[in-house]
Amino acid sequence: MAKNLSKIAKQKKIKYFLISFVDLFGVLRSKLVPASAISDMQKNGAGFAGFATWLDMTPADTDMFAIPDPNSLIQLPWNKEVGWLASDLWMNGKQVEASPRVMLKNQIRKLSKQNLSMKSGVECEYFLISSDGSNIADSKDIQPKPCYDQSALMRRYDLIKEICDGMIELGWKPYQNDHEDANGQFEMNWNYSDCLVTADRHTFFKFMVKNLSEKHGLRATFMPKPFENLTGNGCHAHISLWNGSKNKFLDNADRYGLSKIAYNFLGGIMKHASSLSTFFNPTINSYRRINAPPTKSGASWSPSSISYTGNNRTHMIRIPDPGRFELRLMDGSANPYLLQAGIIAAGLYGLNNKLDPGKPLNCNMYTDYKKYPNLPKLPDNLEGSLEKISENKDMRHAFGNDVINSYIKLKKQELNLFNKTDSFNKKKPITEWEKNNTLDC
Repeated sequence: MAKNLSKIAKQKKIKYFLISFVDLFGVLRSKLVPASAISDMQKNGAGFAGFATWLDMTPADTDMFAIPDPNSLIQLPWNKEVGWLASDLWMNGKQVEASPRVMLKNQIRKLSKQNLSMKSGVECEYFLISSDGSNIADSKDIQPKPCYDQSALMRRYDLIKEICDGMIELGWKPYQNDHEDANGQFEMNWNYSDCLVTADRHTFFKFMVKNLSEKHGLRATFMPKPFENLTGNGCHAHISLWNGSKNKFLDNADRYGLSKIAYNFLGGIMKHASSLSTFFNPTINSYRRINAPPTKSGASWSPSSISYTGNNRTHMIRIPDPGRFELRLMDGSANPYLLQAGIIAAGLYGLNNKLDPGKPLNCNMYTDYKKYPNLPKLPDNLEGSLEKISENKDMRHAFGNDVINSYIKLKKQELNLFNKTDSFNKKKPITEWEKNNTLDC
């Protein structure tokens, strides 16, 4: 039986609900609904004009309705009067297939037909910057190798503590917070969960970090590459498949602790990585991080080739521990729902076709890449990734032609706007267009 949001509001003293959804570009859209109206909203949804968001609709289309998932409810730790809800989009009595949360749920449904579920965790990197986005916020954060810098971390203690306290209160089980490889960059880790729960939490985490940063007089950005000389913002995902309480990726007899199912799943992701970079690296700015030259710290920490390895961070996929692997391709602008949906779609293809990913490479890919000239490369720009997914019949089958066409159409509109005033060149400085359109991704 579904949770009764009206009763929960009274119990938890919630006065307002944010009924939210994420559009195809990953923008969080919401309506603020008083608790007195939540009963009707839970049944019928909050109305939105689809054309006003990044969804492939026209002004003539009927209203779409965001029907909240009561299981996703998060009471804002810093403002208990407000409850946040993730929603699924409906129009004319049918789910909107091109809404990201619906896209993910469709892939979860396909996976469940094989009695499998995916659990995942994400590592969200972000910068704390000046209000205009021109510099990092901490003028003392100047070390050439600032990763794990205790002094820089503790100068942001009040903010980090408030975010982490919120996650503890929400039951996410956060377990570490650190200063990352770039000056002004941080990462906060919490436990893995069911992939839909992880996607909802990922969405809320970005909102929480931005909101609380503003409260502390700072600005947070998940932009893939806000500064040319610094490491970009990745969003690595740790993946495993389960049947009930059994980890189907685990095989202790294997050198890396992975089962045949895990290798098949991994093989599917490797086969379709170039196409899915359009979901995993969805902005023009994303491709300053991919195939990037070494940064101030000495390494970009981002992939350029499609390869996998053991516990080695220079490859697109690493296997840090038995029973899971880490996909290092995604960046901070990735849509939380399309990130998870893309992994399942590609992994399922690998499972169904029993793909062999080949042998792992144990080299330093940043220095030894010339030894592997036949290794497939990732797209070098957004146009390239759109071409790849446009031509990919397997991903069109997984998501549907209409969904893929809508995504490509909207992304090409974005590219056309960019190309009217700028051109993308990794050797030139980051454009104002990129900053204006990606700093708040």
